[in-house]
Amino acid sequence: MEQENKTKPICYKPIGIFYTAYTPETGAPRQGILKPEVKGEIEIYPEYRDALKSLDLFEYIILIYHLDRSVRWNSIERPPASNPDNSFGLFATRSPNRPNPVGIATIRLEKIENGILHVSGVDAYDGTPVLDLKPYLPGIDGIKSYKNELLEKELGIQFPAPYIRRD
Repeated sequence: MEQENKTKPICYKPIGIFYTAYTPETGAPRQGILKPEVKGEIEIYPEYRDALKSLDLFEYIILIYHLDRSVRWNSIERPPASNPDNSFGLFATRSPNRPNPVGIATIRLEKIENGILHVSGVDAYDGTPVLDLKPYLPGIDGIKSYKNELLEKELGIQFPAPYIRRD
């Protein structure tokens, strides 16, 4: 039975669609949270809109989406923000080109109107299928890791903290 589960396909149905200014021709940032000024919209399909209840209480949400334009993956990557002498196994990177092209992003939720989420800090192409949304909870999702911070610095992949305070 275990072997059977390894080869059985997994199918997901999108709950919505992402609208952004990004296309494969223009490109998209590697991490949208580092571009907090970039806006987008997520249309949640009508059958899922009741599930948005209370989501507007959260300033940030975690978006899970299908990287539908990812066409290849390599087992070894050289992340663009790192030292060019370093190479990493794919699973040690945030590359969008993966065996299962699932993207995740933490984005700012500006407001919700009629099933449309107005968001910022986006990195997905226009028309990207949205699979799920979850609230960002700093106490759970914002794990402080001294080891990871040192590794980012040592490898040259340290990014500025994207925290934006709303006053």
